[in-house]
Amino acid sequence: MWNFNAPQKVFKIGNIQVGGYPGERGTLLIGSIFYKGHKIISDEKEGIFDKEKAGALIKTQEEYSDKTGLPHVIDIVGENPNAMIKYLDYVSSVTDSVLGIDGITSIVRIKALNYIKEVGIKNPIIYNSLSEPKEDELNVIKEVGVKSAILLTLNTKDFSTNGRIIKAKDLLSIAEKVGIENTLIDTCVLDIPSLGMACKAIYRIKDEFGLPAGCGIHNAIALWRGAKEKIGKYVIEPASAVASAIAVAAGADFILYGPIESAKIVFPTIAMVNAAYSQLWIEQGKRLDRNHPRYKIA
Repeated sequence: MWNFNAPQKVFKIGNIQVGGYPGERGTLLIGSIFYKGHKIISDEKEGIFDKEKAGALIKTQEEYSDKTGLPHVIDIVGENPNAMIKYLDYVSSVTDSVLGIDGITSIVRIKALNYIKEVGIKNPIIYNSLSEPKEDELNVIKEVGVKSAILLTLNTKDFSTNGRIIKAKDLLSIAEKVGIENTLIDTCVLDIPSLGMACKAIYRIKDEFGLPAGCGIHNAIALWRGAKEKIGKYVIEPASAVASAIAVAAGADFILYGPIESAKIVFPTIAMVNAAYSQLWIEQGKRLDRNHPRYKIA
């Protein structure tokens, strides 16, 4: 079912692995915390939040990772540098998981990188993301020694599948120059129709470069205007699960699944898809790791 021209690369980041052939290992799931409008935040400007609720959400994602065998990343979103530092301080104090550095501007992300270096935060990090990087941003990435990053293939001049591939090539060249070794390609979802192009681009990326590819499926659901009014208030959660499953069925190695609250829905869904595809791997006479979702959820 899956034949790629390029050998498939697998990257190890901290205690997780991402990449390879569909069915070979569990899909990396990335859940976001402290995103804009997150109800656990009482003051976005000052970065004031409910630590008890934040800790519970992080623990839940970790538990579902253990239950399903799916690796995970906690994606920290920051609206401004001050808030980002407070979020980063807290999350790094309660978990040793891999962290996504997902400030909404390069200024926020740069501040986070400098802070990580300054105080010596030990959590492995994934920079999220490079799309239209500025020189100061690239300089800090190189200086701090960032080795893992998500490259977002948003091509404003050509939003087609092919445009995403062109953008990926440009970003790979930039990432290599600043020392990034573990490159995860985000094929850019902005709405429901773009999810189809993003899934096609996932296959193209893996076929041409052999690199881990995935996408932020939550954008398709978050920008589905009138979904609740036209269909019903229960549409969002199952739609998120289905969107994630579509991308994984297309070969995605990682999914930015959106709010960390959705862990209870997305992890079991993707574990089921992984377990189904694992048989294709076994049919080739290959062995699976005992932590594969196939053995966790059976």
